[in-house]
Amino acid sequence: MTEQLPQVKLRAIEPEDLDTLYNIENNQELWDIGVTNVPYSRYVLHDYVANTVCDIYTDKQVRMIIENSERQIVGIVDITDFNPQHQRAEIGIVIMQEHRNKGYAKAALEEIIRYSHSILHLHQLYAYVADNNEKAIRLFTSTGFSHQNVLRNWLFDGDNYRNALLMQLFL
Repeated sequence: MTEQLPQVKLRAIEPEDLDTLYNIENNQELWDIGVTNVPYSRYVLHDYVANTVCDIYTDKQVRMIIENSERQIVGIVDITDFNPQHQRAEIGIVIMQEHRNKGYAKAALEEIIRYSHSILHLHQLYAYVADNNEKAIRLFTSTGFSHQNVLRNWLFDGDNYRNALLMQLFL
């Protein structure tokens, strides 16, 4: 039996999304799994939204809001560190706490994979996942990513180092 996922829509970030972006970027619980280690001001985020040209070749990234069928924002998905020579990019996804465990992450990941393949014509996507983040490992594995390598002491949470798994998907 095929898993029934919720409907999601990926769309560009709008100025009206500033509060959502501010809350996600400044959520310290997410800092140890990414590269952020300082708070972002509303001004900096407003400037980002206003000045991004939404061209992966110029910005080297694409950020999209994830909406459910009721047009509620449920999260954000990023394609970052785009390398045009090798046609690869890193992928990241954050689902807001109140919308977790409802299938939105998998539905959004499947959408961004389709977009990356058919619109951006990428050869591969990759993600760094903390080795103890079982939900993220299951999510990426369920959408075709495979675990390729262990990066020892890759992530630092301020107190401890954690290994990261390099997960790849060839499109």
